Amino acid sequence: MRWPDFLNLRRLEGRIVALFLALLLVVQLLNLALINEGIGRNARASVAEELEAGERILIQLIDEDNEQRGLVADLLQSDYGLRQLVAAGIQGEELRAMLQDVFANLSARGDASFIGYADDSFKLVTATDPIAAKVAPLLRGVTRQQQGRTQSQLLLLDGKAYQVVVARMRAAGLGGWIFTGFEMKSEQLQELKRIVRIQGMLLAQSASGQWQVLSTVLDAAATARAMQALPTLSATDRTVQTFHLELEGEQFQARLQPLEHGGDTDKSVAVLLLRSVDEALAPYRRLQWMLLGLSVAGVLLFAVGAVLTARRITGPVKALASEAHRLGQGDYARPVERPSSDEIGDLAEAFEAMRQGIRSREEEVNRLAFWDPLTDLPNREQFHQALARRMAESDVRFSLLMLNLDRFKHVNDVLGRAFGDRLLRAVADRLQQLLKDEVRLTARVGGDEFVLLIEGAGATRAETICKRIQRDFERALSIDDQTVDLSAGMGVALYPQHGRDPMLLLARAELAMHAAKRGQSGCEVYAPSMDAASQESLSLLSELRHAIDAGELRLFLQPKVDLHAQKISGAEALVRWQHPSRGLVPPMAFIPFAEQTGFIRQITAWVLHASALAWMALQREGLALPISVNLSTRDLMDQDLPIKVADLVAGVPPPALCLEITESAIMDDPQRALQTLEQLHALGFKLSIDDFGTGYSSLAYLKQLSVDELKIDRSFVMNMERDIDDAKIVRSTIELAHNLGLSVVAEGLETAKQWTLLQTLGCDQGQGYALSRPMPAEQFAEWLRGWEPPDLGDARASTILAGL
Repeated sequence: MRWPDFLNLRRLEGRIVALFLALLLVVQLLNLALINEGIGRNARASVAEELEAGERILIQLIDEDNEQRGLVADLLQSDYGLRQLVAAGIQGEELRAMLQDVFANLSARGDASFIGYADDSFKLVTATDPIAAKVAPLLRGVTRQQQGRTQSQLLLLDGKAYQVVVARMRAAGLGGWIFTGFEMKSEQLQELKRIVRIQGMLLAQSASGQWQVLSTVLDAAATARAMQALPTLSATDRTVQTFHLELEGEQFQARLQPLEHGGDTDKSVAVLLLRSVDEALAPYRRLQWMLLGLSVAGVLLFAVGAVLTARRITGPVKALASEAHRLGQGDYARPVERPSSDEIGDLAEAFEAMRQGIRSREEEVNRLAFWDPLTDLPNREQFHQALARRMAESDVRFSLLMLNLDRFKHVNDVLGRAFGDRLLRAVADRLQQLLKDEVRLTARVGGDEFVLLIEGAGATRAETICKRIQRDFERALSIDDQTVDLSAGMGVALYPQHGRDPMLLLARAELAMHAAKRGQSGCEVYAPSMDAASQESLSLLSELRHAIDAGELRLFLQPKVDLHAQKISGAEALVRWQHPSRGLVPPMAFIPFAEQTGFIRQITAWVLHASALAWMALQREGLALPISVNLSTRDLMDQDLPIKVADLVAGVPPPALCLEITESAIMDDPQRALQTLEQLHALGFKLSIDDFGTGYSSLAYLKQLSVDELKIDRSFVMNMERDIDDAKIVRSTIELAHNLGLSVVAEGLETAKQWTLLQTLGCDQGQGYALSRPMPAEQFAEWLRGWEPPDLGDARASTILAGL
């Protein structure tokens, strides 16, 4: 008899089924074991908590019984006749007989085992039961700490447990102790069993370790079995003992709690509480059986699925070997035919799907390699190849127009990348619709960069097309109720004038585009000077580094004058570059580039150190004046700036230097700027806001800044003689600064009339060509000695002042 393949472990189908079923069985068995362990652990923990709660309930039940039984003692204590009897001084047999009658009557009504009376010396006078004679001597320990109050205590007497309640009785100055005893039977244990289904036994242990049952709710057989499992306790041991035992085939968890007692002190008293673990587990057993049933059903279903899966996998594949070989050689043109409906047919379909998938992916790879997936325009690679073919086909002129959107990164940051993608698609559609008759090819070659090939176009026509695009972009673009103003920088490169290589022509169009964006001109045609500027900027950083190391930088000082006292009150430090081949390079030729690259920090450090040296040189000649040093945005964002400044100007008192910060530097990151300025101010440096009036929101922060001075931008000062609005701005700025306790410096002071006008408006200091152009630091001392205040003559500011 031949076994089916799924039962034959020598066959792949059988091994697959066996492996799957083995793994599933292991997982299911582990799962069931973990669940069983978890259920058992939780049930035992729950039983332990129930036993602990049961102990508290039992103690509460005993306390409640004591309160009820204390009523008997209270009744005796407050009985008028009994108090009169004691107060009458009757003694001997007459007193015992009378008390005997009273106690017997109360004992019958109160269900007390005995009632007794002892005098103040705890000597028994009378009682309803002879066992009370053993109780009287023990009363001293019961009442030692709380005399005058009804009290109770557990006493072990003659092998029985009694709850004894004691009350003080006073009568006409005499008195004694009334005590009642109640044998502890099984009432509290029965109530505990009824409330929380916990069974219990009250036990006593002799000095030899033998246990005695005082009361129980268990039957005789269960009681005997429980007695055998009890551990031995010492007379002083009060530790709770927990253990497990089996009663009549049922598992129980036990809690043995020692109890405080009096009487037979050589014996121990304890309560044993039992809770059925099987009963606690019963609700979980049904769940376990359900899980077992589901596991069995899952194994059966999994077995069926494993067999079906194995059969689909293990069909013969020889008939498809040649097809696989053909596909391996890259022949995807002819489809793989399905020869049958069995496994071979399934495998054939898989091969056909693979063929189609590979062919589709090859087409997709080809599309991604040459097309932009976002705009469906040709990408850089396809445009480059098309450009190369165009150059190879003909020398007829054409132009490349490269376009880069303005503020696109801002749109992405504010409105999200999804919106930015839609914006790019809309721009691509507008360009194609606008220039469909004039542009041979439009491509997206970068994030927000597009390039257009315009056949037969020279510079004039290319610039005309640029203007058309600019006019079209003046029409705002609306997407999802969001309106976006479009603008772009465009660069033009011409063929063949600007190059015959595709990469070179694209690079030069890009250079022209960047020039247009820098100059904000909208459109620029490539010029050879752009290449030179680009190459120059590449070498400028290394030359700047060399300039500091080689000592090519020069410190210049421009004086500042006190407009009212008409004396020189300070100077501003400026840097010049004495290039070995270019001569004296002005700041605007290298400072902006240094700010872009971050090298401005090294230049600032050099200026600070050189200014400190210049101040010390002036001090030695008795001409020391405060020197102002400019800080850039990058300097202000440096968290270590205060420490660096202090190190660079070591030896110079901080008030000797004034650090100037532009409004724009503060507004780039106001919080960090405020923190840095506060630290510099705490070090003692004077702080000044440079170019004040050219910012846009610094007034909101001005009151928070730890600054000492405002410098009015030269653009307002130079035109204030002719422009009443500039004069009003200057006056308002001076008043604002003075109201805030700041001094004011006016830049661009070039004429005597400006001097007079600023003096009249209350400006504190001035700086400009009216005093002197910037001069080398080593010439400043000589100039300072020879400077004299100018003769203002008839310079008047009455005309402009009349309009203020």
